[in-house]
Amino acid sequence: MLEVDAQVLKNDGRLPLKFRRPLLNTHKVCREQSRVEAMSGILDNVNQRTQMVGQNRLELLLFKLRGRQLYGINVFKVREVLPCPRLTAMPHRHPVVRGISHVRGETVSIIDMGMAIGKQPVPDEELKDSLVIVSEYNRKTQGFLVKGVDRIVNLNWEDMHPPPKQAGKDVYLTAVTEIDEQLVEIIDVEKILSEVSPLVEEVSEDLDSSSMSNTEATMRILVVDDSSVARRQIQRCMEAVGFEVVVKNDGRQALEYLKSLVADGSLIQDHLALMISDVEMPEMDGYTLVTRCKEDPALSELFILLHSSLSGVFNKAMVSKVGADDFMAKFDPNELAERVMSIVDSGQN
Repeated sequence: MLEVDAQVLKNDGRLPLKFRRPLLNTHKVCREQSRVEAMSGILDNVNQRTQMVGQNRLELLLFKLRGRQLYGINVFKVREVLPCPRLTAMPHRHPVVRGISHVRGETVSIIDMGMAIGKQPVPDEELKDSLVIVSEYNRKTQGFLVKGVDRIVNLNWEDMHPPPKQAGKDVYLTAVTEIDEQLVEIIDVEKILSEVSPLVEEVSEDLDSSSMSNTEATMRILVVDDSSVARRQIQRCMEAVGFEVVVKNDGRQALEYLKSLVADGSLIQDHLALMISDVEMPEMDGYTLVTRCKEDPALSELFILLHSSLSGVFNKAMVSKVGADDFMAKFDPNELAERVMSIVDSGQN
């Protein structure tokens, strides 16, 4: 459930959202009220959200840092938006972590989003007029400090495009799009989190893949993810236990690759053991990729594991709807390696 404590406009006339009552203006939040009462906007229920699954659509919460540039984050990753709470500084914290705060009984790190991507931080004197987007990524909850929330828009993933190659490898973007003739940038949150709080990426030496037969097809896996950080993490994990890895950046690239493998009439199982796919990707999302594969007789037998930083009831409902074979939340290298080895081993027996 996402609750918004900011003025949210209609999403450019495409799919108007229904809210419980008019939302509060971002800069006129009544801080004397309890934050629970201040949370005035509630999105549609899970069943309504899952209607978009397999249709290559998403909803973005648009926000601003310091400046006019618009940024976006998938609504499914947002728990709530609230006025910046009182922050407690911690010793030896990462420079972009402004402090910690207690949000609904949970201790949450508050990350200055602008500072994390190399821009100016929010000045201390402006914290009281700023907002925090509380989100869930990779099984953890964190807050992102932003200057303001703009609105929620409903888009097609085909309208989302990879960042220009000229942007370089160090850019903190996974996609860009245009809304009302204004560029919107989708920040690579996984890249930020990997720098602020690095995950263990090494697979335990205790894991043994020797029981798997070493045929070429059995040992090859397709990994699909728009985040360069996530691709690297998964590739290193799979290669550590003996798999050959083919990587693609989005669902459209992956689908074209899969079709090319079976164009000669061969079985997809002769080429790949399974596919590990992210959910949020430009051009074509993971849910739509699964749907297209399962609808194609030549690809329907491919085992598909959705591997996403999205978590919770949304994904359980969605995975069931699109027909994916399995789902795992990012990112635990040992858990992923064990799951993949089990899948491959089961397919051989």
